[in-house]
Amino acid sequence: MTHTIPNAYEIFSALKEELQILGKPVVSRKKQDFPDTPFVTLISCLLSLRTKDEVTEKASRLLLTKYYTPEKILGLTEKQIETMIYPVGFYKTKAKRIKEISRTLLDKYKGKVPDEFEELLTLKGVGRKTANIVMVYGHKKHGYLPIDTHCHRIPNRLGWIRTKTPEETEHALSKALPPEYWDDFNDLFVRFGQTICVPVSPFCSRCPIQKYCKKIGVATSR
Repeated sequence: MTHTIPNAYEIFSALKEELQILGKPVVSRKKQDFPDTPFVTLISCLLSLRTKDEVTEKASRLLLTKYYTPEKILGLTEKQIETMIYPVGFYKTKAKRIKEISRTLLDKYKGKVPDEFEELLTLKGVGRKTANIVMVYGHKKHGYLPIDTHCHRIPNRLGWIRTKTPEETEHALSKALPPEYWDDFNDLFVRFGQTICVPVSPFCSRCPIQKYCKKIGVATSR
């Protein structure tokens, strides 16, 4: 396999140093108020889709502090779940999905979240990003690359790859990025994309990896 990213060590070291005070995104953060399990990771990730981190964290805490297993979730009505997770994006749809997934896990997997990537994709509402996150942060397995909007945008901006979709990015990065950086990639690039390498007018003047960036698609910066 050909790894094509120059200065990978310097880039990841600089990002770790810059972002260590900001902490991890909520779906990958070690859980304080509820069990750190694959199920909790799965539900937190579903809640996080199209939702800001602070909203996801509040909703996760309200729901998962007490209802952290499929069995406990099924003891709730959809309306009760809606109330606890509001105002996450698409909260009505997510409440329904959480109950459906909990039922499937009990009926088909004895209440356990599958630890096979392809099996996770069979759960309704679970796409590649969520499945990758569950494998990495839920099951603590190596060899997976969760790709969200930041993880898709920034490698293209840096000039590492040229892709149009997150799925293309996952495939391209699996070839370009050395495996020893995969476990840190999502944590670092999500937080980097939220704080410095933002979508519009990024803060290039205080970017710790500016000298390695080709700034592809950057019209204006700060």
